[in-house]
Amino acid sequence: MISALPLTLILLFTTSAHSFTSTTLRAAHARRGLLWLLPLSQLVAAQLDKRASTTLQSFPNGSTYVWTVEDDYKGQNFFDSFAFYTGPDPTNYTNQSTAFSEGLAYVTSNNIVVMKGDNTTWLSEGEYRKSVRISSYKQYNTGLFILDLDMAPWGCGVWPAWWTLGGGQWPYTGEIDIIEGVHDNEHNQVTWHTGPNCNLTQNANFTGTIVETNGVPNLDCDGELNYNSGCGVVEWSRASYGPIFDSQGGGIFAMKWDVSGIGVWSFYRAAIPQDVIDGQPTPSNWGEPVAFLEPGGCNPITNFVNHSIVFDITFCGDWAGNSYATSGCPGTCSGRLMDPSNFVNASWRINALTVYRQQIFAGEVSASASSCSRNFSRALLFFGFALVLCLL
Repeated sequence: MISALPLTLILLFTTSAHSFTSTTLRAAHARRGLLWLLPLSQLVAAQLDKRASTTLQSFPNGSTYVWTVEDDYKGQNFFDSFAFYTGPDPTNYTNQSTAFSEGLAYVTSNNIVVMKGDNTTWLSEGEYRKSVRISSYKQYNTGLFILDLDMAPWGCGVWPAWWTLGGGQWPYTGEIDIIEGVHDNEHNQVTWHTGPNCNLTQNANFTGTIVETNGVPNLDCDGELNYNSGCGVVEWSRASYGPIFDSQGGGIFAMKWDVSGIGVWSFYRAAIPQDVIDGQPTPSNWGEPVAFLEPGGCNPITNFVNHSIVFDITFCGDWAGNSYATSGCPGTCSGRLMDPSNFVNASWRINALTVYRQQIFAGEVSASASSCSRNFSRALLFFGFALVLCLL
């Protein structure tokens, strides 16, 4: 009986039905009253073709893959996946219970994840202001990391970052700073910190500007050189950090890390690619990244190992503290920390963080993604044909 077959089996086999001639298909379906499957099978087949053509990507060796969701960090369960860091630092990073009880970390009723620095307590000069730093329990080796946020922290004396950190001895398992800036900067800086033998390729295809040391582009990513500066790229867009980014409703940052290299993109809210909105990210359609670490200059697999995802808001510290005098901000950094009203913008407001993994398809590609979909349908043709014969 046809009613005894699982619906999913019917859908699977009828996906290939668009390869039949309409006469054969209609005759077979009509004998069992299955004409209603025709438009359904054609719809499923069309969606398969559409999905394949928009999501299949190619490696340099010709093999193909698709990005599929591995982890989705959002909503009321967001903090279940992160540990709160409380190690020594010129910022008073709080534990989880303190962060929750004092409103420094919470999830709103409409599922926005908030992490913030204390903006209510007056301090004595030299006292550290409370803030939050979290690190994911899970570690990654490659992936596509897409962060959708309404607001990123900024302000004089503020040094926020969204980054990934290797699980071994720093810097030999790598650090990737995806969002990082200080004070009222308007341009995000992407930075890599590694052990030796990792370098930026100066003529690689990306839109940002390489950070210079003493007037010379700093191509060496070795984290133990140049005061631990690593190799960095400053984004060209004024909407990539600070007040302009927040005033436009935020946006997304994406970091793609695989054998092809490590690239970073950013899009303010009105410019987010449709494939990201649809949950079918296709980085090859996004144009040049703002920053890119080519595998020819730095092996992206051996230099970056077992990475956790980190968010923090640091006050003063090495970068914001040492650059404060030339930042145009008033007074001193330690003096700035005293007044809580200076930190009303020191907040993360996160809609979602989604991590995608590469689902590999074996073999080499000699046709388009849509052709792959059609070949898949032809392979199912034999099964669909056998099913129809059984129903006659």
